[in-house]
Amino acid sequence: MNLETFLDPYALALVGGGTIASAVLRTSAGDLARALLALRTLPRRRFAADPLLEQIAAFGRIARRHGPVALDKSVIADPDVAAAIADIVDGHGPDAVESRLRYLRQARIERHCAAADVWAGMAEAAPAMGMVGTLVGLVAMFVQMTDPQAIGGAMAVALLATLYGALLANLVAMPVASRLRAAARVEAFERRRLEEPLVALAAREQPRGTVVRSWHGASEAA
Repeated sequence: MNLETFLDPYALALVGGGTIASAVLRTSAGDLARALLALRTLPRRRFAADPLLEQIAAFGRIARRHGPVALDKSVIADPDVAAAIADIVDGHGPDAVESRLRYLRQARIERHCAAADVWAGMAEAAPAMGMVGTLVGLVAMFVQMTDPQAIGGAMAVALLATLYGALLANLVAMPVASRLRAAARVEAFERRRLEEPLVALAAREQPRGTVVRSWHGASEAA
């Protein structure tokens, strides 16, 4: 017995192709693309807010010395922090900045969960596709009972399809879904730490006695 014993292209095509087809049919194109792109994040370190907190503290010192307009020239890699700083530069109040950050954080959580759900759905579909492959192999075996060589190939498809479905679900799809969800929980918690200092900066630098417009279009008095 060697590795080639456990390789069967027909069983692999039934299970792998069926699982992929199930994911495509039940998922929007955008979520499917995000699920595939999310694989790039698995080897990375989990998100930590500490470097961004240091950057926000530096922005506070710059705004205290030169005014919030000086922040407009800052290079900010993180999109959420960049959006909040842009609101502060535009004179938006702390409530508007807090609403923006919460919205962005929630939207990010939804995207992460959607990507994880795609992989969780594949973990659910893979064993079912393995059972389909098993049934196909059994049908082929019974149809060709008079040909001993054909019976062996059909039986291999029937047994290996179940094996492939179990392996794909438990060693690939479900671990990926679990790791994506864990990373999403950590990032959501860490990004929550960014809200307080950014809101405090907005409150300190908000123009007094003026009317500004919040990010979602509502007017508010400063």
